[in-house]
Amino acid sequence: MSITILGIESSCDDTSASVIRDEVMLSNVIASQAVHQSYGGVVPELASRAHQQNIIPVVHEALKRAGVKKSELSAIAFTNGPGLIGSLLVGNSFTKGLSVSLGIPIIQVNHLQAHVLAHFIKQSPDDTNQPQFPFLCLLVSGGNSQIIRVNSYKDMEIIGQTIDDAAGEAFDKCAKVMGLPYPGGPHVDRLAKEGNPLAFHFHKPQMKGYDYSFSGLKTSFLYLVRDALKENPNFIEENRADLCASIQKTVVEILMDKLYKASRELNIKEVAVAGGVSANSALRGAFETYAAKYHLKIHIPPFAFTTDNAAMVAITGYYKYIDNDFAPINTVPFSRVNM
Repeated sequence: MSITILGIESSCDDTSASVIRDEVMLSNVIASQAVHQSYGGVVPELASRAHQQNIIPVVHEALKRAGVKKSELSAIAFTNGPGLIGSLLVGNSFTKGLSVSLGIPIIQVNHLQAHVLAHFIKQSPDDTNQPQFPFLCLLVSGGNSQIIRVNSYKDMEIIGQTIDDAAGEAFDKCAKVMGLPYPGGPHVDRLAKEGNPLAFHFHKPQMKGYDYSFSGLKTSFLYLVRDALKENPNFIEENRADLCASIQKTVVEILMDKLYKASRELNIKEVAVAGGVSANSALRGAFETYAAKYHLKIHIPPFAFTTDNAAMVAITGYYKYIDNDFAPINTVPFSRVNM
């Protein structure tokens, strides 16, 4: 008998719903919120209000595109954290109400685990490009930079992580200094293609083990720009592309050096990347380069699965459904947690 999961994602500022049947994605609908751009970051109150407006039409559209009736659903999976509490509460409450009306179970999903398991979403029944256990996953986003050893769908171990800023946060903060819009990461990536990555050199923290640190890199960037502006008020305007290319090169090298170190020392030859920063062209290119140089098998997600989306929630819910790992109706969301 087929297992059909409705996934709901509302951890930040994207409202998303997806339907997956037996690992195959039937639909994935995302409603983004442009209102935050003028504030330079996500405003939690505005985000939760937008989720309230979007969640019903987004779920309706996901079911429509999938050609699935509500009565055909086996369970509803939803992001229960980490994330913005107000946003999570919208998805949490909607899921509970719909599950009670349909008489089907609910499945709580860890947002970070869902990003890792996005690699197991099948876009067609004959899709067989999923990682083999164990593999290493570099999870990089605006709030997280982690190296995860993935032993199974439900057994994941963080072996390295940032002790301060995340990689995506470093991109966004440096972009803000250069006068680029929020979110800054995509703008840095775009301009970096026009610049010289060797034009400027920035500090690379030397951390033990597989941990990261990006605060020193960010400070190095700020000091360089500050000092250069004293001599040339047009420094940023004249060097923006080179600055973007140089900061991007440094961040990617820091990320990849630790990932390769972990792969070599743990003797794991399959590596994956996930999270919003996995859309970065330089990082994707670095994965290709390292794969050829060090004989690694790599897994790079389609762009649609790099940002927050409900398909990754639904596929996680599918595996938890198989294990009868259901959540009680009094489940409450959480804002911060490690896997």
